[in-house]
Amino acid sequence: MTEASVYPPFRLGESRFDQGSFYGRLRHFLDVIDPRTLFVSERRLCECIKLLDQFKNGSLPPGVTNAQLWDAQKVKQAIIHPDTGEKIPMPFRMSGFVPFGTPVVVGLLLPNQTLASTIFWQGLNQSHNACVNYCNRNASKPTPMSTFFQGYLGAVSSAVTIAVGLNILIKRAEHFSPTTKLLVQRFIPFPAVASANVCNVVLMRHTELSEGISVLDDKGNVVGTSKLAARHALMETALTRVVLPMPILLLPPLIMAMLERLPLLQKHPRLVLPVHSMVCLSAFGAALPVAISLFPQNTQIHVSELEPEISAATDCKILTYNKGL
Repeated sequence: MTEASVYPPFRLGESRFDQGSFYGRLRHFLDVIDPRTLFVSERRLCECIKLLDQFKNGSLPPGVTNAQLWDAQKVKQAIIHPDTGEKIPMPFRMSGFVPFGTPVVVGLLLPNQTLASTIFWQGLNQSHNACVNYCNRNASKPTPMSTFFQGYLGAVSSAVTIAVGLNILIKRAEHFSPTTKLLVQRFIPFPAVASANVCNVVLMRHTELSEGISVLDDKGNVVGTSKLAARHALMETALTRVVLPMPILLLPPLIMAMLERLPLLQKHPRLVLPVHSMVCLSAFGAALPVAISLFPQNTQIHVSELEPEISAATDCKILTYNKGL
């Protein structure tokens, strides 16, 4: 396989992979969450930024390859916020989402949760999510801090309420055996986290529904602002936020229920937590890129699905909008 087939001609600010296919988006997001970028030195980061500036100014030194340019862009995008130009704190980078989020997932799925531990882990999970959302926000337009705070409070409230409520209901379910109760309790984090994620999206982006989002023609020109496109964008984002925790919070309980029956773990119960952690890490690492690859960042929509005034403003049959993450 030649370098040209692996590394196409470099395009500043664009993805190396085809964003029109699921496989292309998957490869793109595997690059985005690559944890190796967490260990990039300050010197290496400065070299990458300098190389991209040279490309932009048309002053590249001879011998620089497409591979070097694509790798430089990957490093910069992983560490530097595109709008503010500031470094994103390591725990809140997309590349740090899995390694820093896995301990929280392990905590959420611990068996025999008490009321206090349920509140603590659900609150910690939503706090981490809120910090990741804020640090990777679209900062091209100023957004009031109250909007993020509103989304955070709504997410924490809904997650804690559902998790605590379901725990109480299961404990009072007299027709469940103790073993069944323990198994069912392990699945409670999923509906709590999924509903909190949807609540967070709706609260933080509700202004899009009232104000609309920009829709663009095939040349990238803004045709108008559409509330219907905003509704599509929020539905797709909310669906992604529901799909994402599915394998992370549903697979580990099923796998651990089988593994805990093995003689090895029954003889050595201290191995349960390390094995549990590895199972959660594997599920998280596999689920994150798949979930965020479901829908393209720039989604196409037929003009017939939009407002009449937008249809009248363009001859294009297909328009695009940015759905956000």
